[in-house]
Amino acid sequence: MELAKSFEPADIEKRWYAHWESAGYFKAGDAPAAPAYCIMLPPPNVTGTLHMGHAFQHTLMDALTRYHRMSGDNTLWQPGTDHAGIATQIVVERQLDAQGISRHELGREKFLDKVWEWKDQSGSTITHQMRRLGTSPDWSRERFTMDAGLSKAVTEVFVRLYREGLIYRGKRLVNWDPVLGTAVSDLEVVSTEEDGFIWEINYPLEDGSGFMTVATTRPETLLGDTAVAVHPEDERYAHLIGKQVRLPIAERSIPIIADDYVDREFGTGVVKITPAHDFNDWQIGQRHKLVAISVLTLDAKMNDLCPTEYQGLDRYVARQQLLDDLQAKGLLVSAKPHKLMIPRGDRTHAVIEPMLTDQWFMSMEGLAKQGLEAVESGELKFVPENWTTTYRQWLENIQDWCVSRQLWWGHRIPAWYDEDGNFYVAANEADAVKQAGGKPLTQDNDVLDTWFSSALWPFSTLGWPEQTPELERYLPTSVLVTGFDIIFFWVARMV
Repeated sequence: MELAKSFEPADIEKRWYAHWESAGYFKAGDAPAAPAYCIMLPPPNVTGTLHMGHAFQHTLMDALTRYHRMSGDNTLWQPGTDHAGIATQIVVERQLDAQGISRHELGREKFLDKVWEWKDQSGSTITHQMRRLGTSPDWSRERFTMDAGLSKAVTEVFVRLYREGLIYRGKRLVNWDPVLGTAVSDLEVVSTEEDGFIWEINYPLEDGSGFMTVATTRPETLLGDTAVAVHPEDERYAHLIGKQVRLPIAERSIPIIADDYVDREFGTGVVKITPAHDFNDWQIGQRHKLVAISVLTLDAKMNDLCPTEYQGLDRYVARQQLLDDLQAKGLLVSAKPHKLMIPRGDRTHAVIEPMLTDQWFMSMEGLAKQGLEAVESGELKFVPENWTTTYRQWLENIQDWCVSRQLWWGHRIPAWYDEDGNFYVAANEADAVKQAGGKPLTQDNDVLDTWFSSALWPFSTLGWPEQTPELERYLPTSVLVTGFDIIFFWVARMV
């Protein structure tokens, strides 16, 4: 037999890996008296491929798993992939766009068939790469976040949390991506400094005695203003608090209010308040019981609450027209170059629009306290320890989580509506119909944020809500090897 001149590992590794896997060497242990050791693979997006960071952390997980397996422990390295709602839908929509087809032309069911087809074709890329790396997870237990068992767990959690008052539906201001046509979380928004302008605009006092000069970086939202605000201790404007100004272009009267939020040093010290299109203005509006007037459509065009000549215009086209009209009326005082932070969607790079929409939210205050207690008690440890600070800061400043997304790919929200708009949350349509007294119902079109199902990964992959032997043996898990960038997205939410 002639030996090869150089070592060619591909054939050897392929042959031996197949032998190891088929022989069941990677399977989770079930020895009655042995200690348990479990690592959950952070489920990579089904859209993706592995990169060097994955190779590094997979090596760490594999070394730990093999050590404990050889030590005689019942050892489980749980593999699987994430359905990656937004990322996957974008990929399939782009494929359809290349064929001149939109998902709306296909309809929801046919579009989802296309997504599943794509998942079946491309979803094995990552698991193939892991096998080529020689990793040793229990492939017989491989899971996908949209599997039937995992979907059952997602529905069960949603229904339970709703019944406990921790999930609720409400009209709130959210980050809206006008390209994707969905709400996105704060963590999916990237703010970068860009060159812009600050405009000063005269708002005539209602009594005709003069003007208040307002400074703004977003003149197109002027049409939704419901107040102008000054600082309560700003002597320049103290005598005007409580009076009215005439809103330019829209030609309606709005009040002059005082609020500590206003920075006396910014611009003229007078700011426009648009509760439906700015997060800080929303808070001011809540304090002063102001009406929120939304003047944008979900694709960032001016809506029918605007004057006729603006309706249907893109927000930035409307901005220029409004500035031209203000100039013609002698109300545009100045335009000064100004550096400002622009929020963009991390996937589409579209400028995010604060939008007042009906969404599902999870109350986070009590859950965040539990997460903090786990760290304080030493039950949960970060290595290196400095990441504890990052985890703690996020949970201490957390807001209620908007868990609904206006997508088609994902876990559809288990809520059904009758013709009057009343909704019924249930595990299935039959239970919802019973709650509704037999009325015909329509299911909510929204799906859950991908991170909602990912947060259940340690439970759902082990069989919860069923009380399985694996759940009893391997939960809580032993070690989590993951990137610092998903401490907020995933780690904190699992805890």
